[in-house]
Amino acid sequence: MKLLFTGASGFLGNNVYPLLQRMYEIHTVGLSTEDDYTANLAQEVPDLHEEYEVVLHAAGKAHVVPKTDAEKKAFFDINYQGTVHLCRALEKSGIPKAFIFISTVAVYGCEYGENITEEHPLNGTTPYAVSKRMAEEYLQEWCHNHNVILGILRPSLIAGPNPPGNLGAMIKGIESGKYFSIGGGKVRKSVLMVEDIARLVPLLTKKGGIYNVCDDSQPTFHELEQLIAKQLRKPLPHNIPYRLAKCMALTGDCLGSKVPFNSLKLKKITKSLTFSNEKAKRELGWAPLNVTECFKIR
Repeated sequence: MKLLFTGASGFLGNNVYPLLQRMYEIHTVGLSTEDDYTANLAQEVPDLHEEYEVVLHAAGKAHVVPKTDAEKKAFFDINYQGTVHLCRALEKSGIPKAFIFISTVAVYGCEYGENITEEHPLNGTTPYAVSKRMAEEYLQEWCHNHNVILGILRPSLIAGPNPPGNLGAMIKGIESGKYFSIGGGKVRKSVLMVEDIARLVPLLTKKGGIYNVCDDSQPTFHELEQLIAKQLRKPLPHNIPYRLAKCMALTGDCLGSKVPFNSLKLKKITKSLTFSNEKAKRELGWAPLNVTECFKIR
């Protein structure tokens, strides 16, 4: 079975590709010269030479806080317009049987909450969240019109070797000794092992649907800190009492955007944010990997 994979050269793609290769004949679309189709989806419609039964669309822009209008526009160019261009290419080369889109839990716009389900309103207002929501909506209409099975995955924080984003920053901070735990690291965050994306693909090609995906353990910051410190052979990070952290955050508020720690950052790391994976487990028969047992940082 032939699968077209966008974003195969990114963090997710590098970890998922070898696993999918055991199940599918894969061709890739991306900016790298190593891709089978070298194309900038944000700017052009790729010229696909074959018909594909499955499409896995993981190419996108994330992990960056936009500071200019041009940087904000880039999210829409890549995440939304890139999706439109991909679909136009498929209309020319042949309509697939199944289309799987890697979205994000950011579409909910939640800074904190527990066991958030797929029924939660899509209140995300960041360029990242809005561009992903627009892509979801476009794909729902396009797949309906072309009789394509659509699977939309909304992953939480993704764990795997050399992760980007917040997990990557935590690893670097613990390694350099510049990371501090706050209030004992008691809050919980939903995390997904990157390999689970590959395990979900064949399940989604049969049924489709929209699913939050994360593991069952909902690890605390302290559990993640322990896991990372052990693998790095570093001591556990020093703990800062919440009251002291609050004073530091208020100081950051006064000093402006150049200071990396403020009240908003404090709120994010001292309030739990977890998502329900019950729908994916129930409808797809999926059993997620346990992050605290499987996460290898390198």
